[in-house]
Amino acid sequence: MSSIRAIVVDPEVPGRFAIKEVEAPQAGPSEALVQVEAISLNRGEVSRAMGAEAGWRPGWDLAGTVIKQTANGTGPKVGSRVVGIVNAGAWAEQVAVPTDRLAEIPASVTFAQAATLPVAGLTALHALVKGGLLLNRRVLITGSTGGVGLFAHQLARLSGAYVVGTARNARNEALVREAGADEVIVGDDIELARAYGPYHLIIESLGGKTLAGVLPLLATGATCVTLGWSASVEATIDVSNLIRMGRTTISGLMFYAELDRRAASEDLAWLAQKVAEQQLRTPIEVEASWHEIGEVAQRLLQRQFTGKAVLHLRK
Repeated sequence: MSSIRAIVVDPEVPGRFAIKEVEAPQAGPSEALVQVEAISLNRGEVSRAMGAEAGWRPGWDLAGTVIKQTANGTGPKVGSRVVGIVNAGAWAEQVAVPTDRLAEIPASVTFAQAATLPVAGLTALHALVKGGLLLNRRVLITGSTGGVGLFAHQLARLSGAYVVGTARNARNEALVREAGADEVIVGDDIELARAYGPYHLIIESLGGKTLAGVLPLLATGATCVTLGWSASVEATIDVSNLIRMGRTTISGLMFYAELDRRAASEDLAWLAQKVAEQQLRTPIEVEASWHEIGEVAQRLLQRQFTGKAVLHLRK
């Protein structure tokens, strides 16, 4: 049986990640085999790896070249440059990817740019879709300096919304404005966002007191999409505020459940085209070799950088 190299959890090494020989993937009937060129890191997969058992293979986002088309001849052909997403195991030299989670990328889009799109880009897109028509509507986004937040700002601006973002530190205010925010709330007091509301859509990723604080800022009939809890998993909510506003919705976004409802391939292709047209900027803050996975993963967990980290397999 042939083998490839992949990043696996190894509790015995610093950073808990090691590159080891593993069995080469065998593509299923509706899967294409991809030679991976670049991967991007997401906080969720890295956090899970910190407590995972030895040998577990993390990784969601990947970009590379198709080296074997699906058995029935559908999907991208051999030699196609693609971006894709899998449930686990993307941090490897070769990955079998379902064609409904795979899209070709334009020639002008780099593998590094493409690798940022699956989890962060699709999460932002799905959250905005839940808000419906956003033209001339007000949108509030928390967690603005992360990958999802920076994509959400740009997509909300493309949708014609008036966008309010957040920045914990004043040094990141310019970054959030560059991503498309009309106004930026600096610091932890989310009540300051009331001056620019009420909001038709709120995209909330911090949880805790921030989630509780944004709900009274919703307009009648508006939606709050909650997609994370980087600050706290628990929130105390004043239900009377929701009742008084009327017809408001709190929508929890579970990423992989969204992929079961809506195929990723078309959305990934659309996002990649927006990158090619220079209407969407990929917020890459760190680029390194995959041999540096341990160090980069720790920097991500410690919030030492904004945006996305991309690792190259050929460096």
